[in-house]
Amino acid sequence: MSNIDNLSVNIIRALSADAVQKANSGHPGLPLGAAPMAYELWAKHMKHNPKDPKWSNRDRFILSAGHGSALLYSLLHLFGYGGLSIDDLSQFRQSGSLTPGHPEYGHTVGVETTTGPLGAGMATAVGMAIAERYLSTKFNKEGYPIVDYYTFVLGGDGCMMEGISSEAFSLAGTLELNKLIVLYDSNKITIEGDTDIAFTEDIQKRFEAYGFQILIVEDGNSLEKIGAAIEAAKEDKSRPSLIIVKTKIGYGCPAKEGKASAHGEPLGEENVKALKEYLKLPANETFHVPGEVYEHFKKIASKNIEAQEKWNEIFERYCNAYPEMKKLWNQYYNLDIAKELLENEEFWSYQNKPDSTRNISGMVINRLKDLVPGLIGGSADLAPSTKTYMKNEGDFSKDNYGGRNLHFGVRELAMAGIGNGLALSRLHPYVSTFFVFSDYVKPMARLSSLMKLPLIYVLTHDSIGVGEDGPTHEPIEQLAMLRSQPNFTVFRPADATETIAGWYHAITSQKTPTALVLSRQNLPQLLGSSKAALKGGYIIAEAAKDVPDAIIIASGSEVELAIKSKEQLEKEGIYVRVVSMPSMEIFEVQSKEYKESVLPKGVRARVAVEAAAEFGWGKYVGIDGAYVTMQGFGASAPAADLFEEFGFTTENVIAAVKSVL
Repeated sequence: MSNIDNLSVNIIRALSADAVQKANSGHPGLPLGAAPMAYELWAKHMKHNPKDPKWSNRDRFILSAGHGSALLYSLLHLFGYGGLSIDDLSQFRQSGSLTPGHPEYGHTVGVETTTGPLGAGMATAVGMAIAERYLSTKFNKEGYPIVDYYTFVLGGDGCMMEGISSEAFSLAGTLELNKLIVLYDSNKITIEGDTDIAFTEDIQKRFEAYGFQILIVEDGNSLEKIGAAIEAAKEDKSRPSLIIVKTKIGYGCPAKEGKASAHGEPLGEENVKALKEYLKLPANETFHVPGEVYEHFKKIASKNIEAQEKWNEIFERYCNAYPEMKKLWNQYYNLDIAKELLENEEFWSYQNKPDSTRNISGMVINRLKDLVPGLIGGSADLAPSTKTYMKNEGDFSKDNYGGRNLHFGVRELAMAGIGNGLALSRLHPYVSTFFVFSDYVKPMARLSSLMKLPLIYVLTHDSIGVGEDGPTHEPIEQLAMLRSQPNFTVFRPADATETIAGWYHAITSQKTPTALVLSRQNLPQLLGSSKAALKGGYIIAEAAKDVPDAIIIASGSEVELAIKSKEQLEKEGIYVRVVSMPSMEIFEVQSKEYKESVLPKGVRARVAVEAAAEFGWGKYVGIDGAYVTMQGFGASAPAADLFEEFGFTTENVIAAVKSVL
């Protein structure tokens, strides 16, 4: 190790320790132990340009162990990303700072994905590696490696314990994603102590079973051995690689090295001084970076600028040689089809016969595949049921990286994390499972919302209409769960027109993930449904007088029930407006005037009808309103029997309306 390399590694360690100490909050242990592997990777093996952080052909780096964010911020500062300053490092974990407790995509320049929940970054990395293989197949021509980058992900023992990493890496091995390189910070320490108290499996054998190449670095401080392992990983063209780097948590701090106390608490001022003395740095100086270190990182960055300039030249020649590919590239990376779809009569057409909204969704997917070349997706082993298969587009596999249909296997959690990685790679992905299993999906869907990724969740079998499969497969509380999530759109359509509207919103959204919640059972095409569904809530059946006596609000399959109930009530001289509410989130962002026109404050007699929990409907029905909703779990029986058993009948809805008049 050269003197400048050694000094650079130790400055990364010291900056990280200072940031945590200044905040009196954070995780110094990982940065101290993992600094050598992070430096070696960023300085000598990773293709990246701080002057253009979004360069499409850059190598990706994900810190899956996001609690070690001080390490990432130190690297970003030294390499000159986004003007991240020493002052920013000193504001670690403070309000409004560019250095939050865990890395946040879109907040700090150079952060590729939001991490924090352990293992999440592992699945996201797999998604990015899938995107690289797919895009390289679509775009690369002989002599023109337009898409050619690696995805590196660094995680620790906690990431390896979380089940999502097993799901994701099992698929990565199956797909032989050779551009995926996992750096495992193996220090055998977690918050509660030595990993042996809960984690004794043989990681090497586990990853060999997945189909990974295994490389072991016994000395986590040896830049030469770490570098050799990274290059060996790159040389293997047939499989992903796991580099096990054996480190000491809290390295260099005499009182904390190798101890659980180094993981998630500041070292203490005296221990920070002792650390710096051990590293042969000025003990009493904080956030100290010698000029020679800045100059060293500047030289490294300049080489990366040259790498991008070379790529730019190749890309220009490529565009001249293949103008049709340049057009396709722009379609992938500059999606703006909102107006085109809105005015496309074929896109909005359907057969006027009863059909399930999952079937209609499948029809729309197969229309969109020809309009949106970056559309890619699949399901957790449920495509025949969720109707998410793109015809004549092939299956993505180790033998065909150009296939657009992804088979995630029975891995819902990893599927959603992989979907995030695909979305971060500027593709237009969808993922799918049964709605009840959104419980498995939720943690990664939450990250979709945090990152403002337009990932599409196709969630079918949306209610007790699942029927014979019984309560384990009948979603009750899931609508309320997803509706409660900030920056997340839930769309539960009632018929074909509303389903197409839901897909229109999902595919044209730029900053919001969308869940399309779809029926298993056939539903009729409703006379009053229209593109007004794009407003989230609208009048689908109007009362026969200017001011209705009551309003019934419903979504999905229950809209038909609401309309039938209205028709019966009118025969009794009770005039009711029916509002279809496929999306509360979209309705809420409409103008006050529009919302008042649909749900006038003067009409207090309101009933919500939905085959799910009533939670969340209160803001629309008010204290004078009533509910025809589920009050418990479902049961196993034919769907028609269950709807009657649980009160989803015209008689019950009529009684509810009369009770509020």
